[in-house]
Amino acid sequence: MRKLKRLLPAAWIIAVILFIGPLTGFAAELKPVKLLPPQTEGGKPLMQALSQRRTMREFASRELPPQVISDLLWAACGVNRPDTGGRTAPTAKNMKEIDVYVVKADGAYLYDATANMLMPVRAGDIRAATGKQDFVKDAPVNLVFVANFSKMKNLAAEDANFYAATDTGFISQNVYLYCASEGLATVVLGWVDRKALAKAMNLGPDQKVILTQAVGYPK
Repeated sequence: MRKLKRLLPAAWIIAVILFIGPLTGFAAELKPVKLLPPQTEGGKPLMQALSQRRTMREFASRELPPQVISDLLWAACGVNRPDTGGRTAPTAKNMKEIDVYVVKADGAYLYDATANMLMPVRAGDIRAATGKQDFVKDAPVNLVFVANFSKMKNLAAEDANFYAATDTGFISQNVYLYCASEGLATVVLGWVDRKALAKAMNLGPDQKVILTQAVGYPK
């Protein structure tokens, strides 16, 4: 009996190691993702996309292909003038204070528009934290629009908050129009536990979640 008691702690430790091991390995496997060059030709004409712009809250579980993710992010706020670094969405005083994070089943990434890459933020599925509605956990992609207030230190707080909200709106509308053009479902979300999401994404004190936006194929 005493021998069995001595063996139990050792067995428990081994079980914990075996359980933690795969999780640690999974976190280590989250690497930068080089996005495909965006396809900037094709799609529906602007007026047709505007006529079909709508909010949809039901998503199929089907993942978005790499090309679609690349095109989606480029439409949101990608570089459309490489010589100047200009973006598809305007930004006050060219501050580029809005960062776009991509939350998928495998983890969260930061979109680097200049390098056209997804930079790892954290492994693990935190899609459920991107909104208080149940459907966010089903959407294959949830975009998180984060304002970096360290880029707006010369502005009064009221102005900084105004520009952060306005510039986020430009990006979100670009996403809406792209989704209308490509037959995707999307909804922008303001009902978000911002503190909980910021903690899950390990955001800094100068970063603030403004809105999130779910994207996927219609259910």
